[in-house]
Amino acid sequence: MSGPIRLEPPDGRDDTLTLRLATESTMTLRLPGRAPARSGKDAAVDRLAAELAEQIGPAVHAYEVAALLESEGLTAQQIADEYGHRNLFALAEDLYRRVPRSFPEPPAATDPWKPDPVRCALRGALFALPGLAYPLTARLWQSDRAVLALVVAGLVSWAWGQGLGHRAYLRMTSGRAEAARTLMAGAPLGALLACATGFAIVGPSKAAFFAAGQSCYLTAAGILLVLARERLLLGALTPIIAGASVLPFREPGSLVRVALCALTLILVVAAVGHCLREALKEPAATASAAPRLVASLPYGLFGLAAGVLVAFAGQRHPLAVIALTLSMGPAEWLLYRYRGLSVAALRATATPAAFRWRSAAVLGGCLLVYLLPLFPAALLTGAEPAPLLTLAALLWTALLLQAFGIAWPPAAVSLAAATGVASAGLLAPPPGPLTELLCCAAAALALTGTTLHLLGRPTAHA
Repeated sequence: MSGPIRLEPPDGRDDTLTLRLATESTMTLRLPGRAPARSGKDAAVDRLAAELAEQIGPAVHAYEVAALLESEGLTAQQIADEYGHRNLFALAEDLYRRVPRSFPEPPAATDPWKPDPVRCALRGALFALPGLAYPLTARLWQSDRAVLALVVAGLVSWAWGQGLGHRAYLRMTSGRAEAARTLMAGAPLGALLACATGFAIVGPSKAAFFAAGQSCYLTAAGILLVLARERLLLGALTPIIAGASVLPFREPGSLVRVALCALTLILVVAAVGHCLREALKEPAATASAAPRLVASLPYGLFGLAAGVLVAFAGQRHPLAVIALTLSMGPAEWLLYRYRGLSVAALRATATPAAFRWRSAAVLGGCLLVYLLPLFPAALLTGAEPAPLLTLAALLWTALLLQAFGIAWPPAAVSLAAATGVASAGLLAPPPGPLTELLCCAAAALALTGTTLHLLGRPTAHA
């Protein structure tokens, strides 16, 4: 090709050059580094892509973008006039091509079972603090028959309270007012039954009076715990806490001892009345049929069995039982942690077998954390560590199964262990540590295996 070459920008544009050859033929060249100017509609699409980039980026199909545009209220006329596309789907496909795919990390999952450590510790203390009333009043009723009356009445209250508490929690789904009505109907019957049991053992005496006070207190305290009024219960216990704290330093006198216990009971009952009135004022959440009474039966039976096991353990080592009672606060905290860690295991595993292994590790870790502090506590109180630790493991695994609504296996196993210990105690009182160890160890192993089998499935935590 020969002849002079002239370079001239066509139509005043500065991003292309035209090579005009001598033969009058032309060639248009685009200069590098210069983007072509977009039309007004093309630029409008660019602006829309920039505005919706965060929502378009995670889309896996153009149809998701179309749904987004539809939610933005774009009309067919606006799409054609402003963006130059024939319909919604054409614009969506164009936007899907222009915006790079971006998949942000999901937000950190929150633990739905995060426990309140202060509340759990307070509940553990509230299980043990009422025991201060016994050294405060023991000199007024001390006799073997009186002790038997208090123990048996306490077992009745404990069993009734466990069953009533479960029934009240079930009614809580219909609102606190329904739960309050359930407590108002069942609590007086439980207190009356426990009082009658104590009276049948000792007859009209000081011991019967204290058995009645114990029964009324356990009933009232159970209501406050179900209604989550732990701090109010702690405040009502102030008189006996103050009275017991001065015992090592001075003799308060019989009248003062009785007055402090009576004042505590009055305060607790008054707190119950206040809380029930408040609960009855709350509107009902949802209407639901009342659960069958038999549904709460295994919880009551477990309460009876646990009470028998703890009573026989306390017969030999009362201080060790106090440590076990205080451990109920950490035990409740660990129940929540087990559920939270199990939910985390669901997110971290991809197969049922992998979840089962991780669930077993979670169960073992929680049991270890619960039992380790009880070992030095047993040594400090002079108790044999093995029977106390197996009893604690039995109680915790039973409570864990109950937390998942599995009630009959722990009730049956606990009753079998309690029957074995009680039978040995009746034959040769008190039962030796070997008997307690064998019965509680067998029950704890059975409940641990049941837990691994039933709660080692992903569906149990879904």
